[in-house]
Amino acid sequence: MEALDALLNRVSVPRLVEPAPSQVQREVLFQAAMRAPDHGLLRPWRFLTVEGSAREQLGELLAQAVEANGDASEAALDKARGMPLRAPLLIVVIACLQDHPKVPANEQLLAAGCAAQGILLAAYAQGIGAVWRTGELSYSPLVADGLGLQDNERMLGFLYLGTPQKQPRQAPQVELADYVSVWTA
Repeated sequence: MEALDALLNRVSVPRLVEPAPSQVQREVLFQAAMRAPDHGLLRPWRFLTVEGSAREQLGELLAQAVEANGDASEAALDKARGMPLRAPLLIVVIACLQDHPKVPANEQLLAAGCAAQGILLAAYAQGIGAVWRTGELSYSPLVADGLGLQDNERMLGFLYLGTPQKQPRQAPQVELADYVSVWTA
């Protein structure tokens, strides 16, 4: 696949089924992440993969966070438990913030986000369905602790990956003039 095709046509694919990406495909995904812009070559990111029965354990962790937030309704708990089951593979995106005199934390967060985008683009290029999901549980201290994040780490969300259940939609056409202008000083 041409690089511009992936850049111009990638879309989120929320309906995912087995099989999960193969080991060879995963290596490509993570190699693509390593190409993210990275001032200082800090590689301020890391990833956790979650699959199989670990998805159910993650669902229990999410349910605990929902309960800790005060919404203990059975529907809310069931929804949280089911979230990780929507794809055969989840990748937890973690920004690893480092003290650096020339690379502020904000740049490191952006670099980790670009690494995640690299995974999404590589997934699209390989015919793998993927969607980046966040939400309040992505930022829950209880979830961060349960996943083993350190004090200097921030979860940026979950990448859900698998085989598209149906043909992905076409990328929408956007009017560029709505987003691009010339600065005239």
